[in-house]
Amino acid sequence: MTRHDERGAVTAETAMALPLLAVLTLSLAWVVTLGATQVRAIDAAREVARSAARSDGPGPALSLGRRVAPAGSRVSVAVGGGEVRARVTSSVTPPLGLFGSWARIDLHAEALAAQEPSR
Repeated sequence: MTRHDERGAVTAETAMALPLLAVLTLSLAWVVTLGATQVRAIDAAREVARSAARSDGPGPALSLGRRVAPAGSRVSVAVGGGEVRARVTSSVTPPLGLFGSWARIDLHAEALAAQEPSR
């Protein structure tokens, strides 16, 4: 009966699994970043729509939206027909700049509010 020497087998298996674990960890971090950015964009759109609907005007509403939205977001507001529509667009790139700019994802959030009558 021959006995095979298995020294170093665990090291080899670990070396094969580590890159997979690293990719999985970065992927999960990216998914969490996408979720957090989407929530912040929704919050910003909601705040812009509310502020503009209260007759604060589009200027102060946009300023508020830019403070709430993720950095680099595009914020717009449209007033008309008795309603206010706010839109926030945010770009998210993969962690550590992996895959370059082609992997960038644009997230959009929109909110609608009824315009309050002027006092």
